[in-house]
Amino acid sequence: MGRRRAPELYRAPFPLYALQVDPSAGLLIAAGGGGAAKTGIKNGVHFLQLERINGRLSASLVHSHDTETRATMNLALAGDILAAGQDAHCQLLHFQAHQQKGNKAEKAGKTGSKEQGPRQRKGAVPAEKKCGVETQQEGLELRVENLQVVQTDFSPDPLQKVVCFNHDNTLLATGGTDGYVRVWKVPSLEKVLEFKAHEGEIEDLALGPDGKLVTVGWDLKASVWQKDQLVTQLHWQENGPTFSSTPYRYQACRFGQVPDQPAGLRLFTVQIPHKRLRQPPPCYLTAWDGSNFLPLRTKSCGHEVISCLNVSESGTFLGLGTVTGSVAIYIAFSLQCLYYMRESHGIVVTDVAFLPEKGRGPELLGSHETALFSVAVDSRCQLHLLPSRRESLGQGGQAWLFVPVWLLLLACVGLIVVTILLLQSAFPGFL
Repeated sequence: MGRRRAPELYRAPFPLYALQVDPSAGLLIAAGGGGAAKTGIKNGVHFLQLERINGRLSASLVHSHDTETRATMNLALAGDILAAGQDAHCQLLHFQAHQQKGNKAEKAGKTGSKEQGPRQRKGAVPAEKKCGVETQQEGLELRVENLQVVQTDFSPDPLQKVVCFNHDNTLLATGGTDGYVRVWKVPSLEKVLEFKAHEGEIEDLALGPDGKLVTVGWDLKASVWQKDQLVTQLHWQENGPTFSSTPYRYQACRFGQVPDQPAGLRLFTVQIPHKRLRQPPPCYLTAWDGSNFLPLRTKSCGHEVISCLNVSESGTFLGLGTVTGSVAIYIAFSLQCLYYMRESHGIVVTDVAFLPEKGRGPELLGSHETALFSVAVDSRCQLHLLPSRRESLGQGGQAWLFVPVWLLLLACVGLIVVTILLLQSAFPGFL
């Protein structure tokens, strides 16, 4: 019997490294490629339309944007502008999606409504289609064009490892293997700030709504910056386990809202062992106060090495991917695991993204509490659905997944005690 996997939404003709979801048009954007090596593996950014067909979430290719010899390793989305990390450069892409009107489109939509699962639309644009050409599929019209491009990393082996936009999408920040953070205006990509943040590679960075920037690197440090001024260093073990001989480094960092608190802000980080060990120690999740950057809670998230982290739009859920292909969903408040699919991909998960809770998100989500998409080097895009906890309790489904283990043990002990007391009263001298 094969290993259980999550539903496969789409399989690309190249390894997938980055993922974004456009809530307004209901587009899933997946990118990757084989790089500059002449292996025949293409490089591209694929735009997939998300739909509910016969009650199930489905994705279909509507446009393939060829990136020639450059594989896209990281993405950030700001409205209709994509920032794509390609080798040592950041490429801005502008896309426009419109619903096409007409009988032909309606007829095509009716034909497509009978399909289920992973599919490619009839007449979908092949991977080698050049930019700037419009695509019209089943009522959706999509146009993608290249905007500005700039080199963002200058190490001997340059590579942009992360990119993100600020809260109002006027600036974007990049980090790479040379340890420098560079901030650029959008869409001109004029450089406005540059400073050395880490000795060695920058692994991840996150921009907060107040202009603060958090960076994590291979030098085992996590730093908070106001422009180029160091505000503080993060120390996750102040409120967590201590190890005398196991060095940890920060793998990822993300800001998230505090549910029901519009002004509240949390920072979430992942800590992994810096070196591979025969008996790997656990990885850890930490939640931080977003104003004073003190650790609030730290919990183990298993012995599989975490490869990526994301936070849902409302700040309610955390999504994790691992080097061994597993995918998990945690609740942000308590850092409790709600969903876990072991080795769903079977190879390193390169990015995860939640279905947004605005735009077409609620319509596409249906009765589920949240939906997480994952991509991996195996070229697959998978869907991970978290059923509504209220619905699970009402239907007698997997509600036990949300009951703490200690509460179950306490109930079992109480049941045994009550049984003994009943037997003793019914049969005196039983004990």
